[in-house]
Amino acid sequence: MIKPGPRNLITDVAGLRVGNAQDERIRTGVTALIGDAPLVAAVDVRGGAPGTRDVEALDPVSLVERGDAIVLSGGSAFGLDAVSGVQAWLRRQGRGFEIAPGTPLVPIASGVILFDLNNGGDKNWGDHPPYRDLGLAAAENAGPDFALGNAGAGLGARAGIYKGGLGSVSAVTPDGVTIGALAAVNSVGSPVIPGTDVFWAFPFERGREYGGRRLPPGFSPVDLDLPADLKGSPQPGANTTIAVIATDASLSRVELKRLAIMAADGFARALRPVHTPFDGDIVFAVSTERRAIAEPRALSVLRLGSIAADCLSRAIARGVYEAETLGAMKSYRDMFAHGAAQPRR
Repeated sequence: MIKPGPRNLITDVAGLRVGNAQDERIRTGVTALIGDAPLVAAVDVRGGAPGTRDVEALDPVSLVERGDAIVLSGGSAFGLDAVSGVQAWLRRQGRGFEIAPGTPLVPIASGVILFDLNNGGDKNWGDHPPYRDLGLAAAENAGPDFALGNAGAGLGARAGIYKGGLGSVSAVTPDGVTIGALAAVNSVGSPVIPGTDVFWAFPFERGREYGGRRLPPGFSPVDLDLPADLKGSPQPGANTTIAVIATDASLSRVELKRLAIMAADGFARALRPVHTPFDGDIVFAVSTERRAIAEPRALSVLRLGSIAADCLSRAIARGVYEAETLGAMKSYRDMFAHGAAQPRR
């Protein structure tokens, strides 16, 4: 049986650390995933309005085979500067890619952003956006344990009409392979089945990691149009769910690309609608290469990709469940009375 790891976090994949940094006044933050050693990595982009930095370096045809960190940030395009802060920290550690003998090492960090500029925080930062400093602080805070919900890149997020947040889970297979997921949820779509307080991702829940809500016997969703609790008046580039899948299975970049593609189905299992023109949905896939996979390799990738998609859907629901009300953005738990079928707005 597949079970969560001891922390039920992406850091159950040995060799990974995650750090958060946030600014409550601005209502934004950064989350950095850092490998103890360079990580094999790939990426899959599904949304129609992505914001990225240095993701092309993860293409299997590119020169650089491994990266040091993945950075998730609020702040829209301003947040891409968070990568610079993480790179500064990595350089202090002597990390990076050697382009030529005698030249400075270049830390390889890829970044992706979500839009949280309209959440009521004070965005009057003048000529000095906070994201480089937040990226540096997130890297300095990185460890095996980290906060969920209103933390890091999830601080200023919103999922449909619900307060969004940072979520993470893990899964360990009977043969010892670990898969983990990390997601900052800021979607146009809703994570909740219409007319209920049940997450779309409920079939994949382990224990009560996002409340244990289940559909009543005989219930069938009848709202076949767009759900009423999606984010109002969506705008291009103003949303996005950004995520990382990690494993200790030793996969090539091509295999990780397939893992990322399969894992992206976890978005569709947890949010409705998904991959819209207004979202920049992205999932990275990374490997610490600590465990060999069984032959035939394609069958092992198939299995891991299926598990990864389930993990991503769980991480999305957990991020929303763990979030707390922030200003006008009400949390899932505050919007529903226990057992209520309609949100308290």
